[in-house]
Amino acid sequence: MTDRQAGPRPPVRYRPLSPLREHLRESFWFAPLLACLAAVLLAGLAAELDEAVVSRSVAETGSVEELLRFNSAAKSVVSTVSSAMLTFIGVVFSISLVSLQMAASQFSPRVLRLYVRSRLTKATFSVCLATFLFALLVQFSYDDSTDPAKLTSVPVFSSVVAVLLVVLSLGLFVLYVQATLRLLRVPHVIDRVAGESITVLLQYRLMPAEPAPPAVPDDAYTLLHEGRPGVLRDVNIRRLLRIARKHDAVLHLVPRIGDFIAPGTPIVRVAGEGPPRSRRIAQALNVGVDRTMHQDLSFGFRQLVDIAIRALSPAVNDPTTAVQAVDRIHQLLAMLLHESFGDLCHRDRQGAVRLVEPVPGWSSIVDLAFTEIRLCGAGHPQVTRRLAAALEDLLRIAPEPRRPELVDQQELLVRAVTREQGDPEVLAFALRPDRQGIG
Repeated sequence: MTDRQAGPRPPVRYRPLSPLREHLRESFWFAPLLACLAAVLLAGLAAELDEAVVSRSVAETGSVEELLRFNSAAKSVVSTVSSAMLTFIGVVFSISLVSLQMAASQFSPRVLRLYVRSRLTKATFSVCLATFLFALLVQFSYDDSTDPAKLTSVPVFSSVVAVLLVVLSLGLFVLYVQATLRLLRVPHVIDRVAGESITVLLQYRLMPAEPAPPAVPDDAYTLLHEGRPGVLRDVNIRRLLRIARKHDAVLHLVPRIGDFIAPGTPIVRVAGEGPPRSRRIAQALNVGVDRTMHQDLSFGFRQLVDIAIRALSPAVNDPTTAVQAVDRIHQLLAMLLHESFGDLCHRDRQGAVRLVEPVPGWSSIVDLAFTEIRLCGAGHPQVTRRLAAALEDLLRIAPEPRRPELVDQQELLVRAVTREQGDPEVLAFALRPDRQGIG
């Protein structure tokens, strides 16, 4: 019995993936919109305070001569901020586009979500837009009168707020450039992907998997997908449990998280009488245009493998990057060695299994981790030596049920390198395990 099966499990707090939250995290319009609305409110408040300053000065001194001397300088500051911030916004936007283009070409289109979801990037862009809009609105509220008797407003607070916003924009811009440079470095991107993958693996340990879930009966009713096509990102487990309990049935989900589903494809096999409507099932499925890391056990491996094979392509030819990706794949597989694999069985409050959710098995994960890198890197001794070292280490600590797949990968690696390397000395060198490849 593995550690995952021994002892009572802690209660699992399942948090369904929110489509609205995911849309807002991947959009560039929401944060700037909020910042612009805040700028409008801040400009109105600053205008009222500026009028209050003039009224108080007249009440206390009976004159606004000192404020008139400050008026022209304040207007010059606000005007300069307004014109400069528009150029500044263009610089920030250009850096973002170049970063996205470089990340897509050097790493993988799958890792672009790290840039799109960057809160610092959105904060920098939003504050710059808010500063520009604030300065523009302040200029509209100018009182151009030079007659002290007719002067009603002097941009005292407005100019101070504009300067503070500029300082904030500059600070965020420095942090934004630093974060962008980090995201363009291969080790940092690989570390981010590996860190998110580890979070998913730790969540997976708490999920109620069982090696022998209830079998699907021969007379099970198959429901077809009636929603929009896309990648299955998440299932609303609580809603499906309520549906299954209401119909006294067991729902066997057909697609896995990360699978593409189209209208008319099977989504659920129902064991029981009176199957629910397909539309109700479709409403519990979160379907999007691409995959996310939310409880997708394979997506982290997919991104690391994509980075590795992109680095091994003739256009890039960077085997060192592939070795760095294999380092993290090695780490993730070592974490999974002692985990039990089986479909996730979700129970209702009475303890009855109501939903069976398929997950990738050990064999499919090992194939995903090694196959494409082995095929693309068979001619690179640096990569093959690192693959040999990873397989050797995993075999050293793997329990007996996990060894056959790793042994198969070792044999496939030997055969692939043998086809590429005709010289016996080069072949022996390319298959010698080395955790650094060739150092």
